[in-house]
Amino acid sequence: MQFSLIFQAPHLAQADALILSMYEDEALHKSPAAADAALGGAIADLLSTGDFTGKASQVAVLYPRGALPARRLILVGLGKRESLTLDTLRRAAAVGVQKARELKAKSLASTLHGRGSALSAESCAQAYLEGAVLGNYQYHGQKSSAPSPELPETLTLVLPEDAQGDKEAVERGMNIGQVLGEATCLARTLVNLPPNLCTPQHLAETARQIAQQHGLSVQVLDRAEMEALKMGALLGVARGSAIPPQFIILEHQPERAAEGKTIVLIGKGITFDTGGYSIKPADSMVAMKNDMAGAAAVLGAMQAIAELKVPRHVVGLVPATFNMISGEAYLPSEVLTASNGKTIEVISTDAEGRLILADALVYAARYKPAAVVDIATLTGSIVVALGNAAAGLFTTNNELREALLAAAEATGERLWTMPMYSDYEKLIESKTADIKNSGGRHGGACIGAVFLKHFADYPAWAHIDMAGMADDLPNNPIYPSGASGYGVRLLTEYVRRAAQ
Repeated sequence: MQFSLIFQAPHLAQADALILSMYEDEALHKSPAAADAALGGAIADLLSTGDFTGKASQVAVLYPRGALPARRLILVGLGKRESLTLDTLRRAAAVGVQKARELKAKSLASTLHGRGSALSAESCAQAYLEGAVLGNYQYHGQKSSAPSPELPETLTLVLPEDAQGDKEAVERGMNIGQVLGEATCLARTLVNLPPNLCTPQHLAETARQIAQQHGLSVQVLDRAEMEALKMGALLGVARGSAIPPQFIILEHQPERAAEGKTIVLIGKGITFDTGGYSIKPADSMVAMKNDMAGAAAVLGAMQAIAELKVPRHVVGLVPATFNMISGEAYLPSEVLTASNGKTIEVISTDAEGRLILADALVYAARYKPAAVVDIATLTGSIVVALGNAAAGLFTTNNELREALLAAAEATGERLWTMPMYSDYEKLIESKTADIKNSGGRHGGACIGAVFLKHFADYPAWAHIDMAGMADDLPNNPIYPSGASGYGVRLLTEYVRRAAQ
């Protein structure tokens, strides 16, 4: 979809479909009022009958029949004016574009939802573009049929002539929103791919393409290089697969990077998780192609950070491997040695994500980072705790916690702070090694975070357990079925704010 901006009376825009937004239970404001006058009161009739109230994400379609230049008029509700948020705007943009696609509209014009509210014109434009791109995402996969046409082909934001002073801000917001939306869709496609296609090698090749297209440096460590670095935890997990592991390093080094310290982002890249010899039940294994959603989030965030030219040195690390069963696979009760020399008793081969992250966290220390954030589909326990409403945030650094929570609030990619009590340390004490990789079912997400803390030796570290947020998020139009791309916008916003 191609995006543009023009200044004219919105109801005079020519397109296959024109989108106008309205607040709930309010009289017609300027743009809908002008369209309503041209339509002889048709919008007022919808309101008077209660067929359209302006409730958030509500949609109605009218056919102007020549009374307006647009062939269709799509009304989208924004809810109560006092309850307006950026996420309301994203959802409104998504439902409007989805309705236009359903109607097979090629060209789309729209007012800028939320303009004139307490929200800035730039943030409204960013939210609109994010919602439009995310809501219009479709995954055709490997079907033998031809994919549906990519509709709408164009979307024009139409602002009134007296809004010319907002031009730069709106264009800036549109650019940011499009970059974030497209980077999130990259992550979605990676997670949606089947595991025979999205292998560790595919993640590495994607990283190389991102680097080439957006000016990042890239390095991919092979098994021999990991062995030289004594990454015994990662390599232990990788032993069961005939397809070799990859350790991906993406680096964003802008000209102004010397002004701030390094941020490292780490994403778990288990491209399929059988559970190993602690095998998962068949029903639980089906969705395990999404166990690299953290890796996808980091790759998408690194693309967005580079495109937006964020003035901060940022490193993205992705340890990538399968967790498979074979004659070479690691076993429960084995002891692995991580690259910092810490020994780990394997209680469960299905607690593999924390093992590959352990070596990545140790590797991150070479950058002397100001902050490290890892993101992973780590535990089923966090889904039990939070469902599909938020990811779990674990950190002992108050400043980093507040920065990530602020980014979550801005992006709508919610976080909920979880505890890291010292009590959990007792549960991973081992009789044969320094620590165990599992401490039982109860408090599993907290235990996983406490395990990771043993490998995070720097001033500020946070762990995000996004297991409930990777795919099939219900009741939100910006998340069509399948992968959500959660984490791309959250991580990018965190880094953008840290660079200010």
